[in-house]
Amino acid sequence: MYIKGTEFRDLEERTLRFSKAVIRFVEGQPQDIANREISKQLIRSACSVGANYIEANDKLGGKDFLMRIKICRKEARETKYWLSLIEVAGAASENARSALIQETIELTKIFGSILAKTKAT
Repeated sequence: MYIKGTEFRDLEERTLRFSKAVIRFVEGQPQDIANREISKQLIRSACSVGANYIEANDKLGGKDFLMRIKICRKEARETKYWLSLIEVAGAASENARSALIQETIELTKIFGSILAKTKAT
């Protein structure tokens, strides 16, 4: 089962906006040695969510679809981890981090729901 129509485009757009928001967030944080390394990992995992979602919908088969959706969910959880580790530059950054963490939670639930629905069919 593949996601079709508006739902596909909406989630693709949402994951793209999420990746861009993470990149903007990282650009505003202190860049000491630790934060530089965490920032690299954070950007990789956040951008991987959307990239794997696009791959999932390339219709290479049901098993590939499920694997890619699992990777999306895994990368969203990993992004939450890196967001929790990064040192932020003040209250505005803390609010931005909280919003991004909330988005990782929501994306994780969305991909979990896709997995549950796909396995059920």
